[in-house]
Amino acid sequence: MSTAMRTVWGVVLAGLVVGPHAASAADNVGPDPKEVKAVLDKATGYLKKRQAEDGSFPVKGTGPGVTALVAAAFLRNGYGADDPVVSKALAALAKSAHDDGGIYDERLANYTTSVALMAFTEANAGGKYDAIIKNAAKFLKGLQHIESGDEDVKFGGVGYDKGGRPDLSNTQLYIDALIASGVPKDDPALQRALKFVNRCQNLPGETNDQAFAKKATDDDKGGLTYTPLVDDKSPYKTADGGLRSLGGMTYAGLKSFLYAGVDKEDKRVKAALNWIRKHYTLDENPGMGQAGLYYYYHTFGKAMDALGEDQFADADGKKHDWRKELFEALKKRQQADGSWVNEKDKQFGEASPELATAFAMLTLSYCQPPKKK
Repeated sequence: MSTAMRTVWGVVLAGLVVGPHAASAADNVGPDPKEVKAVLDKATGYLKKRQAEDGSFPVKGTGPGVTALVAAAFLRNGYGADDPVVSKALAALAKSAHDDGGIYDERLANYTTSVALMAFTEANAGGKYDAIIKNAAKFLKGLQHIESGDEDVKFGGVGYDKGGRPDLSNTQLYIDALIASGVPKDDPALQRALKFVNRCQNLPGETNDQAFAKKATDDDKGGLTYTPLVDDKSPYKTADGGLRSLGGMTYAGLKSFLYAGVDKEDKRVKAALNWIRKHYTLDENPGMGQAGLYYYYHTFGKAMDALGEDQFADADGKKHDWRKELFEALKKRQQADGSWVNEKDKQFGEASPELATAFAMLTLSYCQPPKKK
């Protein structure tokens, strides 16, 4: 697998199914449920035809990751664990589990284990998958960079595999998966991961001691970047030695802060929100153009859901019914056969309709307000 493909698969898998809807239900927000159902029915019809005999959704270079994505997408949209597509997919995932607790093939152990763990968590009625979830969480904890101490920029971060270069895409997925598995927010593993997330933010000071943050332009301040390890070959490096803030990574960082218990009044959350308000869009993935667009939509939806605001105000004060806007962005991009595909993103994996469609379906699960209790 190419370096670019590994990077994108990291981006593509990041941030899946952890976290309940945080927003309160409100009248006249979100899309028409009938329209959502029509879009979902077309999507599920497409994916049902793409499932292999063994229950998997094989996409070259992704291991069991897409299978987990599809299972989670069905589960989050109201399908039960006994649904034929879901049950076969979960059985295929269970066969990918190793004795060490990881769920992977030859590579991308953090990503595919995290995605699979969250799919099993969604399906874990009656504790059927307790053992798999417990073992997977233990495996994930063993992938975190801790040996070099908290003065090392890598500390608390997670890469593709044990010992790999850590990045925010991997680390935020790690956070999602551990919280989904029941690990408490004050667990040392999560607090260490949060320290790494801090170091990805263009916010110099007590939470980020890295030099690049001090070189952030006004346009980058408050946002988050892919990794704080400055590399001369990085496409995100600025002329002054800073690192550009990216849309998908900033939403991933915001979500990680909120999931890990950081208060909404904390300066990290406020700074990330200020960046998001200035760059609010569903036309592209800010800083990346059309690359990783469906990953961006999913991370956008999860972060906004965690924030809990039905109407989100941008930097100009314009309020957005973000659920409805997100749904409309997906609806207009759905193909006639029910799939989604990002043909302009051949480098980053979303040219695979199975992967893009799974992400779009996961995103749709955040497009409707939670039901009133």
